[in-house]
Amino acid sequence: MTTPTSARTVSSSTSPTALDSADDRLFRKVTLRIIPFLFICYVVAILDRNNIGFAQLQMKHDLSLTDAMYSLGAVFFFCGYVLFEVPSNMLLHRFGARKTFSRIMLLWGGASVLMVCVSTTTQFYILRFLLGVFEAGFFPGIVFYLTFWYPARRRSGALSVFYAGVAVAGVLGGLVSGWIMRGMDGALGVHGWQWMLAIEGAPAVILGVVAFFYLKDNPSVASWLSAGEKRRLQDALAADSKPSGHSHSLLAALGNPYVYVFAFVYFCLTSAILLLLFWMPTMIKDFGVQDIVQISLYSAIPNAIGAVGVIVIARSSDRRNERKWHFVLCGIGAAISLTLLTTHNLSFSAAMGLLTAAAVLVYAAHPIFWSVPATFFRGPNAAASIALVSSIGVSSGTITPYLIGLIKTYTGTMSNAFYFIAVLLVFACVAMALALRSEGKSRAATQ
Repeated sequence: MTTPTSARTVSSSTSPTALDSADDRLFRKVTLRIIPFLFICYVVAILDRNNIGFAQLQMKHDLSLTDAMYSLGAVFFFCGYVLFEVPSNMLLHRFGARKTFSRIMLLWGGASVLMVCVSTTTQFYILRFLLGVFEAGFFPGIVFYLTFWYPARRRSGALSVFYAGVAVAGVLGGLVSGWIMRGMDGALGVHGWQWMLAIEGAPAVILGVVAFFYLKDNPSVASWLSAGEKRRLQDALAADSKPSGHSHSLLAALGNPYVYVFAFVYFCLTSAILLLLFWMPTMIKDFGVQDIVQISLYSAIPNAIGAVGVIVIARSSDRRNERKWHFVLCGIGAAISLTLLTTHNLSFSAAMGLLTAAAVLVYAAHPIFWSVPATFFRGPNAAASIALVSSIGVSSGTITPYLIGLIKTYTGTMSNAFYFIAVLLVFACVAMALALRSEGKSRAATQ
């Protein structure tokens, strides 16, 4: 690749330290411009997706749902999400982030607001399915979009902010969901859980409108970057685009074993996070807390600590440019924490401590994971490859929530569910370690 004259001049007259400092300033500027807005959008998305974890505390009674029937509502969301995720991400590549993210948020916000009309189990299932259809492609779209703005070595730190968003959504839901459900129950003849779902869904509609005018599809059309900054950013991304040895066409991706390895790892990770997001209020209730507002407030604790932990751990991974052991330690640590939660006669403080540890480590493993496939898959079809990994992996949502609901319904305890998720996390660590080891050997052989 030919280096632009301006870049050669800068390189010959500027020390490496000064260049690193200039790059740090450039990526700080990029981060401040795009990350806060996408972060807010992602927090709202997670809140709308998972606030039925709080709603179920009232909804199961009002709609006469068993634990298994409630879990089926979570499954319907992921059925829609999985079916439409790859097409949605391919549309992002064709139409750009601005139109795609705007469309996604307007539609999912509308579906969330319509939850205020739910009065039957069938209506609940239909709207949950539509919510999955409309939100499909949002997070893998963000993963793909960030490849336009960050080289691989800086991407884990950026992605960590979004998985901190998962925790922040948990904190926000914990602080307001219980209050809305109890304070507005019966207002205008509407149940508290219906008000909560509608009120927390409304911001997505506003954000969808803002996204259309605020986001830029790529750095070349970003008016807030100078010509020199665009060149520096282009050079940083071009230096990161060396051939990886993997084909990037969609057909080739379907026959690429790495796609299925990463999909399996993501399947295990999403199973763990679904356990936390959909069942944390129930877990805390099982710890001995009965008041709905107290349950929601206690649920904010693991999420608040998790929001900090995920950024600290992901930045450690970026700083050391090391993925394998950070991922393995997070996965094994979370598996141990979940296993210990099955211990009988745990005090409330010990149970909350173990739940918090599991939340921190599961959340932190996600951005570390996503920094790896985003490096494997590059080029014009990277969006489809990343979406394929995400779509197969997130299919856990069509299985895991319902399976956990069945376990809870027929055993009356979450212990076997904890064992199941712990085993999946161990398998994920083994698969990730083997994939990175194989890739390291492949790169060494080509040097």
